[in-house]
Amino acid sequence: MSLLAVTVLGHDRPGIVADTTAALAELGGNLEDSTMTLLRGHFAMLLLVRTGAGAPAVRDALAGLSADGRLTVDVRDVPDLELHAARAAGRPYVLSVHGADRPGIVGALTGVVAGARGNVTDLTTRLSGDLYVLVAEVTLPADVDVELVQSALRSTADELGVDVSLRPLETDEL
Repeated sequence: MSLLAVTVLGHDRPGIVADTTAALAELGGNLEDSTMTLLRGHFAMLLLVRTGAGAPAVRDALAGLSADGRLTVDVRDVPDLELHAARAAGRPYVLSVHGADRPGIVGALTGVVAGARGNVTDLTTRLSGDLYVLVAEVTLPADVDVELVQSALRSTADELGVDVSLRPLETDEL
């Protein structure tokens, strides 16, 4: 059974999730991980699907989704080893940022996380009026000094004029 990454992106309409998942189910595909969201009228879907059908068969089964040109669909093989390695080490935290919108917020603050050998595992941003909100799940190495990372985040946030917090992710929040 191969693991495939399926991405669907384009103008939102009712039925995208139903049409996509039904076609995958007809191939015996099992959704192992997924994320889906609506971004200002554009729907984005990323699925990891385990199936006995190969990528070409899945592409054929999903071809109808992009027939009118409003959605794009991509299907590719994903090696299992990379996924397990990405999940393996570290402690999970929630990074929250809010403040006035300006370019560079995501890059600067995720740069602090990367500088601590941390990994961003999920990130969402929203702009509501002039208020910019970022919520990310990050994994920090077990041997990192979390107080130093928090201090570096606060310093960067002060330069950007935003507020930031980094707190442990409780497993029951998942």
